[in-house]
This record gives sequence, C-alpha cells and structure tokens, in this order.
Amino acid sequence: MPFMTEEGDYRETPSETESERRCELAGAAWHGLRLDRVLVAMAPEFSRSHLQGLIERGHVWVDAAAARAPSQKVRAGQRIEVELIATEESLAFRPEPIPLVVVHEDAHLLVVDKPAGLVVHPAAGNWSGTLLNGLLAHHAGAAGLPRAGIVHRLDKDTSGLLVVAKTLQAMTALVRLIAERAVHRQYLAICHGEVGPTAFTVDAPIGRDPQSRVRMAVLASGKPARTDVERIAARDGLSALRCTLHSGRTHQIRVHLASRGHPLVADALYGGAAALGLTRQALHAYRLGFVHPVTGASLQFESPPPPDFAQAWSRLTHGR
Repeated sequence: MPFMTEEGDYRETPSETESERRCELAGAAWHGLRLDRVLVAMAPEFSRSHLQGLIERGHVWVDAAAARAPSQKVRAGQRIEVELIATEESLAFRPEPIPLVVVHEDAHLLVVDKPAGLVVHPAAGNWSGTLLNGLLAHHAGAAGLPRAGIVHRLDKDTSGLLVVAKTLQAMTALVRLIAERAVHRQYLAICHGEVGPTAFTVDAPIGRDPQSRVRMAVLASGKPARTDVERIAARDGLSALRCTLHSGRTHQIRVHLASRGHPLVADALYGGAAALGLTRQALHAYRLGFVHPVTGASLQFESPPPPDFAQAWSRLTHGR
C-alpha cells in the first residue's frame, strides 16, 4: 500500500518481513576498507548506522562466515553478503488494526477521542502502534494524505479530542482554520500550587529548550503562544484548571503553566510530581469546536475525562 511522506513523495509500504539479499566479490578498491563502508557502497539507500546494526544482528556474512564487527577489514576477493532488512522508520507508515474511539465521522473528516498512552504520529521509539497506523487501517483514503490526514496533535500522555481530515480538500481547509485560530480547543488540567481565583493569560513565546532537546521552554526567540487559564477549584496545594489554546505549540499548556510555577501533576518532564493517583500528565482535551470546512456547519464536541483523570478531578473539585 503506498503512503505519502512528509516531503510529499509516494513510497511503497514494506512488510515487516520484507528483505533482500545482495552479494558481491570485493575488488581491489574495497581492499582494506571497513566492512560497514563496503556495505554503504553495496546498499547506498540505507544509512551507515542501519547497516552497522545489520552486522551486529548477524545479517552480514564474509566468505559465508558471520561478520564479526562493523570495523572488520575487507580483503580483495572476499565474498560479501548482506540481508537487507527494512528500517523501522520505513515500516512505520503501514495500517494496523488499532481501536479508535470515533465520536464523529463523515465523508470529509473524523473526530477521535484519543486515550492517554497512544502516540499520534510515528517517531523514534514509537514506529508502530500509533494513531496514524490506526487511521491507515480505518479508511483507504488516509494512505493518500500527508500524515494520514492528521492536522494537529496531542502528546502521548494527553487524552482527548482531535480532528483528522479524510480528504485533501478538508485537510487544506482545516490547516487554514487552525492557522487562523478558528479551531477552538479547551483542556482540563490539574497542576501543582493553588492558582488564584482571577482568570489570567500566559502570552509567552515557546521554543526548543537549549539545554534539553526533549523539552520546550519560554524563549524570547520562540514562536508566539497564548493560553487562557481559569481556575475551577483549588485545595491541598493543587488546582483544577480550564485552559483555552489560542495557538498550538508543542507542549504549550505544560510549558506555560510550568513557567508560572504550576507544573502539571505527574508531568515529570516539567517538574510535576505524581498526585491524586495520576501517573501521567494531568491534561485532557475535553472540548473541540470548529466550522465544518466543507459543509459550513458549526460543530462542537466534548469528551468526558477518562477514569484516572475523572477520579482525580472529582477528588479535587468535590473532595471525594
């Protein structure tokens, strides 16, 4: 099944078992070279690091004997054989029968209620089992769309609603609506510290943390980001909040609240400790609203928090 890469070109999706054997006799030009350099010459479409991994996993032979190490020197006349196995990344864009909680679907788009723990898009460490894999299995049109129609994301451990396009027309329009701040997204959050009763706005640019590539931070050089924050309840050193996004930067709510000294409960990346039984970041995308990009109908959806979040929320807001 073909898929479209983020660069816009189409490739064939390889199966997990797809492999190819290549065999060559080493000529004078290869004499004395490291084995991994020879493999790069034999299979230039693969990265050197991937080919080194094939050596280490026993998929390379020199004169019918398993290769010892990437640094092994090749001699002229030796027979070099390699079993080329697809990279994890190339296997990522394939259909998988992942259960999806679909709260709305029509010919142009669908709205999914994502559980905590589900990765939205394949990336290092999560090349399978993602929402994208599930979308490819859910409808045939996903294979012909960039990112299978995903137009915005939720972090792995954030639960809740997101909209996905099913056609290129809808995808183009939804991207435009998001850029115009016309897709309304509200979240429920539980943070450390007792936030004051007056609603406030965090209007602070966000960029990659220069000290850690896995974190974001408030930086003068970052992209504009705005979050409205309203307290619902506060007790025992914790607060229940409703947050409204006016932009969609990576980790936006998490970063903005942490920058004010209120990291999310159980958000270890930004300094939040576990509490109220929560072991994942206390963030739930509970409300999503937008004008249908094709029909013009006004759509609004709400998602009740999952059990772990709901229990923590009730203890904080109702004392039980």
